[in-house]
Amino acid sequence: MALEFTTAYLLLGSNLGNRSEILEKAIELVRENIGKVSKKSSLYETDAWGKTDQPVFLNQAIAVKTTLTALEVLDKALAIEQKLGRVRKEKWGERLIDIDLILFGEEVINIEDRLQVPHPQMQFRKFVMEPLNEIASESIHPILNLTISEITKNITDNLEVKKL
Repeated sequence: MALEFTTAYLLLGSNLGNRSEILEKAIELVRENIGKVSKKSSLYETDAWGKTDQPVFLNQAIAVKTTLTALEVLDKALAIEQKLGRVRKEKWGERLIDIDLILFGEEVINIEDRLQVPHPQMQFRKFVMEPLNEIASESIHPILNLTISEITKNITDNLEVKKL
């Protein structure tokens, strides 16, 4: 019986240390622990969202073909963050690495206090949508029933997001 693969879209972010090197290490650990990285967006430099008095972020979206469940992907992503030295001090605070599960195939998942997919704030955040649009423009948001491209065109977030 063939293994079933799901495409998971992850958003990586870092605003401390050697940001691009940390993102590369995170991608390598995603490959080793979650699945085959099939697409990577460019790097995007973004002002901090939510808590703005901190260094700018580097963000990158990746597509991962995986046989894991969404919850297993989340747990592995959290373990990768920890391995790379992430310390959770405050909500939206500065961080060495952040790995968010944005989409998981066409699934809608709501496990209270644990996991919501699609990411409930993705459509409001340019720093998520710009890199995601680069690698998944025709993917459909399973709740809004719009393509990533359509959502990105209509986003009202005015945070500066620069493609590097």
